Amino acid sequence: MPNSRQPLQSKAAANAPLVSLRRGSDQLFETERRLNAVLNNASVSIFLMDDRQHCIYMNRAAEQLTGWTLPEVLARDCPLHDIVHHTYPDGRPFPLEECAIDRAFPENNQERGEEVFVHRDGHFYPVGFTASPIRDDAANIIGTIIEVRDISEEKAAAERQRLLINELNHRVKNTLATVQSIAAQTFRGQTDQAVRAVFDARMAALSNAHNVLVEDNWESASLSQVIERALAPHLLAEVDVNRFRLQGPDARLHPKVAVTLAMALHELMTNAAKYGALTVPEGQVAVTWSLRDGDDDRQQLDLLWEERGGPPVTPPTRKGFGSRLIERQLPMEFDGSAMITYAPGGVTCRLEIPLTTLGWVGQEAVEGRRVP
Repeated sequence: MPNSRQPLQSKAAANAPLVSLRRGSDQLFETERRLNAVLNNASVSIFLMDDRQHCIYMNRAAEQLTGWTLPEVLARDCPLHDIVHHTYPDGRPFPLEECAIDRAFPENNQERGEEVFVHRDGHFYPVGFTASPIRDDAANIIGTIIEVRDISEEKAAAERQRLLINELNHRVKNTLATVQSIAAQTFRGQTDQAVRAVFDARMAALSNAHNVLVEDNWESASLSQVIERALAPHLLAEVDVNRFRLQGPDARLHPKVAVTLAMALHELMTNAAKYGALTVPEGQVAVTWSLRDGDDDRQQLDLLWEERGGPPVTPPTRKGFGSRLIERQLPMEFDGSAMITYAPGGVTCRLEIPLTTLGWVGQEAVEGRRVP
């Protein structure tokens, strides 16, 4: 950081950063009084720095945040960084030239981010900050204004959430493993290993959908990733990548939608590999999808599964698990529609799914958002 900065004002003037204007104008004095009232009642900490990064004003919230009073800071006659931001949490000195907050002055732009401050009593605490340059009437930069808030509770809440999600992931994985173990005992000694293979494949599909959700902390899942992961075992096994066509925009799916859609696609792909287009080298599968605005202010996913080039199709004499999952569960859970057509040229499946709003139940009301 350059050391050629000149003081914005004398030390004596700095000791009285918001000088009373009573002598000049009652109106100006009233404006100053109101400004002080606003600043000292604000919950966010506000600092004003001159061009040397010396603090010339801090409101009451800033004093409570740092443990320092304004007169004490002024008496130190040094950059604010050297008072509240001088050391890294690991004990290393934190030079002013490495400070992101200070960059707002020389680089003439707004800086946002997170840092760790040092309280007067020595403990460290995380803060979120916004630092912006201050200009005079001639547009010259003469200082910096910094807004700071303590984010200790946010960090603690995020850590608790991370631990809970990790525990949830661990328990779900254990549950899946338990189910597979029960299945292994149940199927032991049976001659029809194909039944066991179908079951294991469905468990793998459920696990893959779970993995997509884990990557985003169970908050949502990428539509494109859900589709790709559901079809991945067959896609990776194919030498000719042109047998598959996946096309459509990405979107964020509610976890419940993601799991059900992944299972539906798994059933369609399994059927294509056993009886449909993927049983012959020239067979092809296309999955195309689009998003549109629904009637209730929610987006709707329109997905089309198409098989071409396979053996002639005849409608099944009875509906299996896959058909029931697609045609019953999707409409029942999401108030959408699903239709499988067994045309001679290839199976097609059309899904129309209103996308569930992301977040937890009641989140819109708590955050003051409009509920559709």
